[in-house]
Amino acid sequence: QLGAGSQDSWVPHPAQPLADAMNLPPDKMKLLSQYDNEKKWELICDQERFQVKNPPSAYIQKLKSFVDTGGVSRKFKRRVQESTQVLRELEISLRTNYIGWVQEFLNEENKGLDVLLEYLAFAQCAVTTDNGSPGSDKGKSPNRSMEDLSKSNFSSPTHGTSKARHLTMRLAPVHSRKALRNSRIVSQKDDVHVCIMCLRAIMNYQSGFSLVMNHPACVNEITLSLNNKNPRTKALVLELLAAVCLVRGGHDIILAAFDNFKEVCGEKNRFEKLMEYFRNEDSNIDFMVACMQFINIVVHSVENMNFRVFLQYEFTHLGLDEYLERLRHTESDKLKVQIQAYLDNIFDVGALLEDTETKNAVLEHMEDLQELFSQLTEKLQDTENESMAKIAELEKQLSQTRRELETLRVRPAGMGGAGQGRDLPSPSTVCPLPPPVAAMMIPPPPPPLPHTEDTGSPNLPSQQQAPPSAPPPPPPLPGDDVIPPAPPLPEIGIPPPPPLSGLDGPAPPPPPPPPLGMPAGGISGPGAVASSGESTVKIKKPIQTKFRMPIFNWVALKPNQINGTVFNDLNDERVLQELDMNDFEEQFKTKAQGPSLNISTLKVKAVQKAPSKVTLIESNRAKNLAITLRKGGLSIDSICQAIQTYDLQGMSLDFLELLHRFVPTEYELTLIRKYEKDQRPLEELSDEDIFMIKFSKIPRLAERMNIMTFLGNFSDTAQLLMPQLNAIIAASISIKSSTKLRNILEIVLAFGNYMNSSKRGAAYGFRLQSLDALLEMKSTDRKQTLLHYIVRVINEKYPELTGFHTELHFLDKAGTVSLDSVLQDMRALQQGMELTRKEFMRQDDSQVLKDFLKANTEVMEKLQTDGKTAQEAYESAVEYFGENPKTNPPTMFFPVFGRFVKAYKKAEQDVELWRKEEAAAKEVESNPPSKQEPKSPVHKVKRQQMDMIAELKKKQMVKEPLIYEGGDGAIEDIISGKTTKVYPVNSEGESLGMDGGGGA
Repeated sequence: QLGAGSQDSWVPHPAQPLADAMNLPPDKMKLLSQYDNEKKWELICDQERFQVKNPPSAYIQKLKSFVDTGGVSRKFKRRVQESTQVLRELEISLRTNYIGWVQEFLNEENKGLDVLLEYLAFAQCAVTTDNGSPGSDKGKSPNRSMEDLSKSNFSSPTHGTSKARHLTMRLAPVHSRKALRNSRIVSQKDDVHVCIMCLRAIMNYQSGFSLVMNHPACVNEITLSLNNKNPRTKALVLELLAAVCLVRGGHDIILAAFDNFKEVCGEKNRFEKLMEYFRNEDSNIDFMVACMQFINIVVHSVENMNFRVFLQYEFTHLGLDEYLERLRHTESDKLKVQIQAYLDNIFDVGALLEDTETKNAVLEHMEDLQELFSQLTEKLQDTENESMAKIAELEKQLSQTRRELETLRVRPAGMGGAGQGRDLPSPSTVCPLPPPVAAMMIPPPPPPLPHTEDTGSPNLPSQQQAPPSAPPPPPPLPGDDVIPPAPPLPEIGIPPPPPLSGLDGPAPPPPPPPPLGMPAGGISGPGAVASSGESTVKIKKPIQTKFRMPIFNWVALKPNQINGTVFNDLNDERVLQELDMNDFEEQFKTKAQGPSLNISTLKVKAVQKAPSKVTLIESNRAKNLAITLRKGGLSIDSICQAIQTYDLQGMSLDFLELLHRFVPTEYELTLIRKYEKDQRPLEELSDEDIFMIKFSKIPRLAERMNIMTFLGNFSDTAQLLMPQLNAIIAASISIKSSTKLRNILEIVLAFGNYMNSSKRGAAYGFRLQSLDALLEMKSTDRKQTLLHYIVRVINEKYPELTGFHTELHFLDKAGTVSLDSVLQDMRALQQGMELTRKEFMRQDDSQVLKDFLKANTEVMEKLQTDGKTAQEAYESAVEYFGENPKTNPPTMFFPVFGRFVKAYKKAEQDVELWRKEEAAAKEVESNPPSKQEPKSPVHKVKRQQMDMIAELKKKQMVKEPLIYEGGDGAIEDIISGKTTKVYPVNSEGESLGMDGGGGA
């Protein structure tokens, strides 16, 4: 006990040993050194309460005394009674004491690992000796047993030396018989199992793992522990070996350990004993699972595929495939999973060979097809080119022919009557055009209407005899197209417009003749609408048909849209007069029509027509309801019963959502009530009407259907909303709490003020979208942007900020979330939950509603809490960066950071690439003569030799001492990870190994 007065003078001295004992990381160590003396004193007092009971040397001395084979047998038996307890205490100390205690146990002075291995070898040497000489008698002397081992199946000096080296660790030449007897006594205890637990605790530390892996016999002794009779010990050993196998370089150590196992135990083939134990220990499922998992990992954690096939064949040769076939029907799910994992990873060499041959044949066939396709493509392209050339030429000819015809039409109008016949060719000499082209080029004159040939013509003949001195008129009217020589034509005048169909009474008098120069049809009057320019369009009246005709879906042009188009010169009314439209109506009228209607009596018949059958639903709605009911496949009573009992099992959610559209309207309810009030029979109604009547009888129908839809969609909606809320929360908090991001924004502000303050004044902040401008600001030589320069500055001056983006989480996911939509969905869920509660209060005997509320009330409360948290966190983050939450939704806010991070990473890559290019350029400048050396064959050979030496050195790196690069606790993480999931299928054969046994 120290007095308070000596506190100040005594505290600083034990502070460093205290920190060493606490095994603190450097940042915590720095924090500890800044504490005042009072705080340090409290830590020292707390640490003294947890002082270990025994130093490492005490355990080491006890273990050495257990290995000592001299003395009386009864004394040894008394020592054995306490050996297990000592080992258990040692395992607890190795697992729970601070790292300094473990390092002291393993240091050069104590050599605790060697002592522990020596006791492990002593504890199991009897079992190994008995198992290693299957034909020997247990009564033989140990020397004889060693002699048998040296002669069993291996006669080479190398194998004998190897066995002798390992056996000398087990049996001393003196008292060997007594040592073997004592070893049998120890092997009946749990000492071997606890020793493996001690080694596992040691390997869980970085320094201890490296020491174990570099020890020449440690992994070998662990592997030899498979001979122990306790299945728990075997399972523990296999789990530890499988974990070592997943560490980089550990696979080779494990195979070497099993090679040693083969020599010591006299196996004919490697893994022979392991397969024997696997077959015989079929009553212990845990051991079988561990064994199957180890086989899966040791075979399929190799990158070299040929080596994988070799290891796979080793176990196939030992009968693993046949045994797995028998184990397919095992009741253990864990064992089934491990077996299936092995079968999924297995390589079927025959199938792979067949697939390779098939692939080669398919590739050859595909090359032929590609070549044929290329030829056909070229041929098609040539054909298209030829066709395009021919079409272009024909278009030119057609255009030229049109111009010539137009010239022929215009020329007679400008010539005297005497000389017309000489210049124009006769009709027989003009090259005839195909009928379609002729019809398109020359608009035919309107044919004379029946019974109206001689009407309306007395006023027009004088206009056709215009004096020759008159200026040339515009293109002649259709009635004036006369090409001489021809027989004398009768007087042709402009006929009056035909009477409109459906109108009675005499035809209106013909309009006065147009003055010279006015085109036909350009007569304005009460029935014409003036268009742009000088043309007018006559208003067309609708045509009344005898039958209802289908709708022709076209986009019609208005009268003022056809000026200058082809439609300006078309006369569809004349065409209708020429055609028989009665046949057209018969063939194209809509279905379900009776005989043709007399237009004059249409109104009278419409008044007299009455429905022959009562319908409660509009026809299209009834059709849609019938389709929906057929799709549901349920009877009317089943549907009503399911809705009344909220039974989503008997009726699918999709069908329920379709029925929402057929909730009876007020008008339909009125018709239903009227129909029932009249007491009319249901047989007169269709199935849809009957359904609607029964459907309307369900109390609170709309509320029930809304509640059922809510019950069915709640789980999916909640699962959809939770990740979005989590993304918003994580992203908002991470960007607000990131100190590295804050420092980078500070750097950006500094550069911006440096560039702008002299002209625009100093700025105290900037909008986040200004980060995008970093990519737009280019240097003078236009080779880099301002962001590239900032990246260089950060790499050189602030290297601790380079990984700032690792502090920002879920930016991409949060950037896709519409927070307003999420909150709206949550309000909808809350309203649905309230509606469900009210309905349950009305119908408290509903088990469905009761179970739903019991199971999902907490889920709804958590959603509400997360929604409020997300909204507050987001608004806080947005306001933190000087933005307005109302005008900056997450879809705008988070992508700004996402783009900046992406651009920053790209700039880092560019800067690194430029640095390498500059270094390479400097190297070339410093060694200019080397430019000519690659041309020399001698240099090429030397270069190949250097590459080969580098490759060999790379391969020899595995021989170097294994470096444990991971943190403490990695072995436990690997083992726990293996036991919770199987070794994955990997088509490339890559191992799950870590760099030197780092974290799992």
